[in-house]
Amino acid sequence: MYFGTGWSLILFSFPIVPQLTPANYYLAFVPEVAAATHFFTGMTIAMLVSAIIMAVAEWRTGFLWAPVVVLLAVVAATVLTERSIFPLNAQMSAGIKDPAELQAVLSHWTALNKVRVWMWTAEWAAMMAYFGCKACAAAQEAP
Repeated sequence: MYFGTGWSLILFSFPIVPQLTPANYYLAFVPEVAAATHFFTGMTIAMLVSAIIMAVAEWRTGFLWAPVVVLLAVVAATVLTERSIFPLNAQMSAGIKDPAELQAVLSHWTALNKVRVWMWTAEWAAMMAYFGCKACAAAQEAP
């Protein structure tokens, strides 16, 4: 979910950022971000719990690296979101009237989200590598 959402932001939403003005950004931005925040809060909790369960399950195997990478990336993305992105969301929710200020906030928000998308990509890559390695290991053990 994060991987797809993040890359769709970069590919489809970020190109319109320069076109946003104080007159039109609110409807194009604030309700969508609020809905995504609500949805992904639950998703983040589920991912953290799943990574911990997976780490326990893989504790004595050679595959512990995968849930550790996922857990670290989810925590890092969450910290980035809460400390750096949410304050920008709050600024935009409160209303920005100055075009230069809006573009500065959107530019900072976009840059931080690009960093977060790379964290989400690391989560996805770790899980894909994990499933690939597990499949190869299972194939080697098969008679």
